[in-house]
Amino acid sequence: MEEEKTKATVRKLAAAVEEISSVSDYRNAYKKQLCNLARRIKLLAPVVDELMDRREPIPEAAARTLEPLAEALDSAKEFLRFGTEGSKIFLVLERDEVMKRFQEVIAQLEHALGGISLDELDISVEVREQVELVHAQLKRAKERIDMPDAELYAELLSLYNKTNEANGDPAILQRLSEKMHLMTIADLTQESLALHEMVFASGGGDPGEQIEKMSMLLKKIKDFVQTQNPEIGTPANAINSNFLLPDGKTNLSAIPDDFRCPISLELMKDPVIVATGQTYERACIEKWLASGHDTCPATQQRLSNTTLTPNYVLRSLIAQWCEANGVEPPKRSSRPTKPTSACSSSERAHIDALVCKLSSPNLDDQRSAAGELRLLAKRNSDNRLCIAEAGAIPLFTSLLSTVDLRTQEHAVTALLNLSIYEGNKGSIIISGAVPGIIHVLRSGSMEARENAAATLFSLSVVDEYKVTIGAAGAIPALVLLLSQGTQRGKKDAATALFNLCIYQGNKAKAVRAGVVPLIMGLLTDPAGSMMDEAMAILAILSSHPEGKAAIGAADAVPVLVEMIGSGSPRNRENAAAVLLHLCGGEQQLQHLARAQQCGVMGPLRELAVNGTERGKRKAVQLLERMNRFLIQQQEEQAQAVAFNQAHVQVQVQVHDHAEQSDNPPSVALIDV
Repeated sequence: MEEEKTKATVRKLAAAVEEISSVSDYRNAYKKQLCNLARRIKLLAPVVDELMDRREPIPEAAARTLEPLAEALDSAKEFLRFGTEGSKIFLVLERDEVMKRFQEVIAQLEHALGGISLDELDISVEVREQVELVHAQLKRAKERIDMPDAELYAELLSLYNKTNEANGDPAILQRLSEKMHLMTIADLTQESLALHEMVFASGGGDPGEQIEKMSMLLKKIKDFVQTQNPEIGTPANAINSNFLLPDGKTNLSAIPDDFRCPISLELMKDPVIVATGQTYERACIEKWLASGHDTCPATQQRLSNTTLTPNYVLRSLIAQWCEANGVEPPKRSSRPTKPTSACSSSERAHIDALVCKLSSPNLDDQRSAAGELRLLAKRNSDNRLCIAEAGAIPLFTSLLSTVDLRTQEHAVTALLNLSIYEGNKGSIIISGAVPGIIHVLRSGSMEARENAAATLFSLSVVDEYKVTIGAAGAIPALVLLLSQGTQRGKKDAATALFNLCIYQGNKAKAVRAGVVPLIMGLLTDPAGSMMDEAMAILAILSSHPEGKAAIGAADAVPVLVEMIGSGSPRNRENAAAVLLHLCGGEQQLQHLARAQQCGVMGPLRELAVNGTERGKRKAVQLLERMNRFLIQQQEEQAQAVAFNQAHVQVQVQVHDHAEQSDNPPSVALIDV
């Protein structure tokens, strides 16, 4: 009976994660919050898969820890549905209530994940680290309220309070319609239906008044949008007549989300990439740009340029999907199109030829092609995109294991340059490049090792990749470079280590690899060229139990006290943060006494007055602990003095009594 209940819970978990993963359209003021929540939940898919594939029964105690997670995922699913299907106007105007509910969902998820018995569930190390990453992200999100667009809220509220006025400011209406994605008749109709449902469901105030005022506000936006575009009568998400199943019926819902244009929601015929890395249907984005916009419709980021680069990979995937599903592929316009990329057709042909040479059996061809592509990738983002589209990344990955050290150096440096473009990071990870980069980091030429460390830093900017890189064994290799490298190599290694150790699971790996003694050596180096990097790493490791123990064992307190007194503003605050961690653990009395011996009180008082904001907070906390410690010491000394005095008095009394017993008065002898 219990086993069936457990299986039902696991199935419930799987269904919730799958349902949340299937939603990708978060086009409203809470896009950032909703996307982050959905992304974190998607990362739980591997642990659910392991539970689904498990053959042995899950222990009853461990199964009970899964039930709160199932409830938390249900809450998250409801909130995501609330955020995606609800009225965009209502969601903005009720932002305080929405954010309160959002924080409650985050807290529930964080609590549920923290209570899971990963040991009893026998979760693999890789998946366990991913769960721990999600838990850490949720913990940070729980402590930080990230409010949505304040300007959008203020402008919408102003318009809401002036619903009796005939017209609104066209500039404000333009911004509101764009930010809330109310640009088509379909959008506006859906908003009208959602608005009425949400106002009635809220149960607060007078629904009639709310509906009237919000409906008037929506009408102003609708009138403005239609005035700007009289031909808006056809919904932007009208079904593409080219996309028909064999029986002649449309099947729009079957199109994968990644194959739809974010503007028209139709299957893309000619997908192109804009400067932010987003892909759109060429005709739709050209119309957007022609109307005077200089932002990316999906992200609202300002476009650094208006270059449109054909997404050949996606176009090929769409064609394959259509063929596999018996669907006629969408027909692209036959009109000639000018090259829109900064890479001309001749430049693209040259890049294609170089990429072909990467797979040549001739080592000289490989080396020269890799070297030239490395330089092209360094030059600009258009080249980085073009080289990746030409299929270079998997070829560079294979060259990381070549016996020719110069070619290997070119390959890892080319991957470093390609990774600068955000859209390429995922492709590099998916190609399986990380083990090869670590191989170069261990055994390549010194320049190749330096660039391998820089590549790992660039890739680890994405939180999920910190886990991947750490699990692949990068940290010991980076610690080795920190020990053996040139000045530049040490800086690259330190930067990569710092970034990787932001993830809690990597901190223990760094400590066990021996990074703390190396860091202490850098802090006491007379040249002081690595002081900032070393202090930053020490600060981030001190929050981990193993890191704190290793720092304490290295007798770091004198160095920290000196840094608090004479370091740079950033190093002073980091030194205070490390000392605060040390003085809060099992050895706190020992460290407090050592700090007192080193004269920490003066530097701390000065930091509490003149330090950075964070430095002041740490200094005040340390001063409080030091003062408590000193008071405790004084009390113990006073007790010791009192004890000694009492002990002496007792001894005197005993001595006096002894003298009286041994030498009785003469009168007593006479009486006898």
